[in-house]
Amino acid sequence: MDHYPVLTTVDDDFAVEGKGMWQRYVAVGDSFTEGVGDEARDGRLRGWADRFAAGLAENDHELDYANLAVRGRRIRSILIEQVPEALALQPDLISVVGGVNDVLRPSWSLLATADALEGGVGRARAQGCDVLMITFGQPIRRSRLLGVVQERMAEFRDEILRVGNAYDCYVLDLWHSDTFDDPRLWSDDRLHLNAAGHQRVAWAALEAVGVAAPNWRQPLPASTDPRLLARLAGDVQWTAQHFAPWLGRRLLGRSSGDGVTAKRPEPVPVTG
Repeated sequence: MDHYPVLTTVDDDFAVEGKGMWQRYVAVGDSFTEGVGDEARDGRLRGWADRFAAGLAENDHELDYANLAVRGRRIRSILIEQVPEALALQPDLISVVGGVNDVLRPSWSLLATADALEGGVGRARAQGCDVLMITFGQPIRRSRLLGVVQERMAEFRDEILRVGNAYDCYVLDLWHSDTFDDPRLWSDDRLHLNAAGHQRVAWAALEAVGVAAPNWRQPLPASTDPRLLARLAGDVQWTAQHFAPWLGRRLLGRSSGDGVTAKRPEPVPVTG
């Protein structure tokens, strides 16, 4: 088995010589990979995986791309439902990204989540697919509210790194990055990246697999912070429009992905 080393963002001088020239890329996951927060003018979701696929095509050649990610999905659903469907499409590259929906629930089980992740990744590697995984940044850097799951996120990151090393995967580790601390990279719901944020992740993912890309670590131009009253008004609006509906779905056992299907279920050619 070829070895593809884990990429961490801590060492800017570290570079992976990517395999490149993939013929078919399939993405699985939740709202992050579906592209929530990165809506085109026609309402179509784009997201980092779409942008990543376009970057692969631009640097190499035309490739086929499918995206089976659905918002609200937990790791078990991603690995048991989406991964077999993805592997049936015969990809040579698959991205497996998820876990935040698990971490945010009271029923969180690190063991169950890690077992599901390892089973799905192991199956993909056994079929000969290259695998890309992504660890998320530290939630406490952006929000004290989200900081309550800091320890869970740290534990889950450790499992992603372990599985990545064990199965020779590409792993983009964003845990120590401060790039995404900038609120201008996030959508109004503060849980999903906006178009600019998704583009940064796409560039980082291209770097992770050894493909040339713009510098995703470059900070945005400096700006002045909004006044206190403006920030407070924004907090009130966020609570009413985003946090309250999210909490309501949790209490009712519902998901934002109920009734939602994959946006790109079949491989379609992508050009750069």
